[in-house]
Amino acid sequence: MKSNAKESGTATLTINGQSYDFPVLKGTVGPDVIDIRTLYKNAGVFTLDPGFTSTASCESHITYIDGDEGVLLYRGYPIDQLAENSSFIEVCYLLLHGELPDAAQLESFEKTITHHTMLHDQFDQFFRGFRRDAHPMAVMVGTVGALSAFYHDSTDINDPKARTIASHRMIAKMPTIAARAYKYSVGQPFVSPRNDLDFAANFLRMCFAVPAEDYEVNPVMARAMDRIFILHADHEQNASTSTVRLAGSSGANPFACIASGIASLWGPAHGGANEAALNMLEEIGSVDRIPEYIAKAKDKNDPFRLMGFGHRVYKNYDPRAKVMRTTCHEVLKEVGETDDPLLAVALELEKIALEDPYFVEKKLYPNIDFYSGITLRAMGFPTSMFTVLFALARTVGWIAQWTEMLEDPTQKIGRPRQLFAGATERDYVAIDKR
Repeated sequence: MKSNAKESGTATLTINGQSYDFPVLKGTVGPDVIDIRTLYKNAGVFTLDPGFTSTASCESHITYIDGDEGVLLYRGYPIDQLAENSSFIEVCYLLLHGELPDAAQLESFEKTITHHTMLHDQFDQFFRGFRRDAHPMAVMVGTVGALSAFYHDSTDINDPKARTIASHRMIAKMPTIAARAYKYSVGQPFVSPRNDLDFAANFLRMCFAVPAEDYEVNPVMARAMDRIFILHADHEQNASTSTVRLAGSSGANPFACIASGIASLWGPAHGGANEAALNMLEEIGSVDRIPEYIAKAKDKNDPFRLMGFGHRVYKNYDPRAKVMRTTCHEVLKEVGETDDPLLAVALELEKIALEDPYFVEKKLYPNIDFYSGITLRAMGFPTSMFTVLFALARTVGWIAQWTEMLEDPTQKIGRPRQLFAGATERDYVAIDKR
């Protein structure tokens, strides 16, 4: 990976009367970065940054976020343009290769992904080792990690061809695995993928078709599913992406790295936010109860928090939320739930969040999770599958980030430092003298 960063100046840090100079790097867009790689070597000190909120762990060319302006770009393309005009498979190609494909490239890529959707026949037996009431995310972590045992011919991270094959396999097989996790949880037989359906339609059929009757994919639902996948495909250096990169820095095989990302995504502070937002809307229940909950949200002594509002990165309206809001309306109209009380609550909360001085001042704008939970519920997915769908979509982003890391000549094994404040050296005391 060729670096596009340019040196734009010098930052001077004075420690105990001694000054040290560090280069200031400028990317193509976004804040400048102070390069402190030589800090410990030259000054003998570390920096402390819990959560790494002020630390760039890598140089990346994939996704750019401007939280203050509400901007999300995949390889330079605005998320709303991609969601409106592109397809998830085309976005996969874009994230992996850096450019949009031409017609021939897209056709070839679609064919490759389509013909990798089947799972090894013995792999289905693996699902039956789980309890029927196992959470689908637990199944996802275990089965994706096990892919290396079934496709060990593509685990050599030093072989570009093997890396490409592993990437295609994971993008293609993730919907099949996710659908099987769902089918297993509801006690229904697995449905095999079909080569005549596109990515989203194929996934919906594998989730909801049953042997007793024919299943025809609703095009409105397929388009909504495809758009949801696009909106979740990548999101810069978040917790799960950083986990994938950290695991990959040790030389772990690609399947293990993606499994580690799924495990990180499972956390309620990360991938479970849309489920929490839906639970909150159900708790409020009706529009006439909103004032009560708004008062609770404003009371700093009340533990209640409005879920689906605000974002650690976005300090403006989440650009994905705008697309998700439109998609939500389309799905509800299609299923005949335009009078859904939860949507009424959601729209009133959105209005308050955009107009009430308290929310405006604190920049607590609705985010994508605010709408996606309602949409997925209307499409027929239980809340236990929400994070699974997130993982399915984010797989391509994780793979793109993992590949970029391996191709970065400055890449090193991740090894964060610490500020140690524990006991100093002391002698062992025998148990009879303690």
